[in-house]
Amino acid sequence: MTQPPCSGKKANHRVETKSLTIRGCCPHDLSHHHRQDVINAPRFLQVNFINKMHIRSNHNDMYPQRRTIFSPQVSFTFSSGRVLSKTDNPCNGLILTISAAIIVLTSTLSPCAERAHSTRHYNVLFIISDDLTANALSCYGNNTCRTPNIDSLANRGVRFTKAYCQGTYCGPSRASFMSGFYPHATGVLGYKSPREQIGDLPTWSEHFKNHGYYAARVSKIFHMGVPGGIEDGGDGADDARSWTERFNSQGPEWRAPGDGETLENNPDGKKPAVGGNTFVVVEADGDDLVHSDGKTAAKAVEILSHPDRKKQPFWLGVGFVRPHVPFVAPRKYYEPFLPYSTMALPERLENDWMDIPKAGINYKTSVNMKMDLRRQKKAIGGYYASVSYMDAQVGKVLKALDDSGLRDQTIVIFTSDHGYHLGEHDFWAKVSLRDESAGVPLIVSVPGQEPAICNSLVELLDLYPTIANLCGLEIPTHVQGKDITKLLTSPNETVRKAAFSVAPMRKGFLLREDRWSYIQYGEDASGGIELFDTEGDPKQFHNLADAPEHLATVQRFQQDLKSKLIEIRDNALPK
Repeated sequence: MTQPPCSGKKANHRVETKSLTIRGCCPHDLSHHHRQDVINAPRFLQVNFINKMHIRSNHNDMYPQRRTIFSPQVSFTFSSGRVLSKTDNPCNGLILTISAAIIVLTSTLSPCAERAHSTRHYNVLFIISDDLTANALSCYGNNTCRTPNIDSLANRGVRFTKAYCQGTYCGPSRASFMSGFYPHATGVLGYKSPREQIGDLPTWSEHFKNHGYYAARVSKIFHMGVPGGIEDGGDGADDARSWTERFNSQGPEWRAPGDGETLENNPDGKKPAVGGNTFVVVEADGDDLVHSDGKTAAKAVEILSHPDRKKQPFWLGVGFVRPHVPFVAPRKYYEPFLPYSTMALPERLENDWMDIPKAGINYKTSVNMKMDLRRQKKAIGGYYASVSYMDAQVGKVLKALDDSGLRDQTIVIFTSDHGYHLGEHDFWAKVSLRDESAGVPLIVSVPGQEPAICNSLVELLDLYPTIANLCGLEIPTHVQGKDITKLLTSPNETVRKAAFSVAPMRKGFLLREDRWSYIQYGEDASGGIELFDTEGDPKQFHNLADAPEHLATVQRFQQDLKSKLIEIRDNALPK
């Protein structure tokens, strides 16, 4: 239904301030001018709004940028001394001169402001890679593997350096951040949907769908087998209720035409390229669209370019499967990493496994994979080529968002389901609870937020409540993550004392504090303990769990873990 234009009726503003000049009509103007002139201002002055409310604009039927003012006194920003009247708003503009102010917007809003309050929200574009270590991204310091498109997002968002997954392989991690529950709450420790456990409780995207959003996914958001599920083109462990529409991206994976080599358990080189969860490198013939991720990007571009995206807010999940094995990408993405002999292996320590329990030795190692140095270096080159290919697809999606004119109304998130070892400690792949495997890249870009680096501890589980809050939706009471909204404007704040992650196949638990990394195998610690001082030993070479001087620290963590598991199991799941 077409809404009537703004009448221009003035809202009633009560102002308590030492120095404030405000001229204009209504909160409709406030958000419109804020969107057009303030959001990119180089200098900001903070104003606190007392009451919780949402200020939005649907001026000229444009899809608006929505600003949320959170109670009790969450900061809102305007530029000081700027003329805010250079738009085609039929109402008069605003001039703000602020030194210190508190503005209370009373309920006598104009009809256009009341209408804006009840509709329209930020869009959400959630981009997730598969098996991606932050250490492979140039915005996280990698000087060999260049990722200009992900870097560009980091340059306009908040890049988190201490983000952790809740499960160190695909199934439990994805079920966790989509359902809002820790793996040991639902018991989803493998590769299945959490729907049976959560009943009618809404998943992250379903919550947005229930509030009027178009919710869609392209490819892998919940678990899908790679490469098998991608070859088949099926839905995997997806949850149909979570989506308005869903799309799969079938691809040839290790069968792609090109030059392939199996690196794992192939010491004599006689084994051809094979499928499964195996280290295989394929320098593939053809272009980006031959493969799953190229098709995923193309479908995401199509969705973002559709005229309906300007008519209804959306939650769009874009799941890329690279750099998950097999390491397959078009040939051009391999060129920067040739010859493979130039690839650098990580620093290693002789007898590195001597002071850790058996459960702490990862399930894939240079030893049990029978990979010599040549194959290890080729594995790194193949991984980097897969990352570069994935980054190029991210660039296509971000360009489509820009071309649609919706970038300033869309929250963009980039992350991975967990990290990945590339030879650290002679470990490869996922599952381990060391930082390379349990840590994830995380970038959150919110319109109008200044770019920043945040070193505070966060979890993937925090995305559900945070993005709901930013979009003006109620945070469901069942979610176990924390709202980290304040870290987006105040990155030096702290929300968590510790991040929590699990490796179910090893019965492993991680409590990661700023200084300490505590890993315990078995709820009774029967499988052993690891304790690393990451300030003095950032690469986690020296296990201090048996050192007498750290006994009190170990005992504290044992109690903290017991308390954490009790907290996780005391939840809102259907009984």
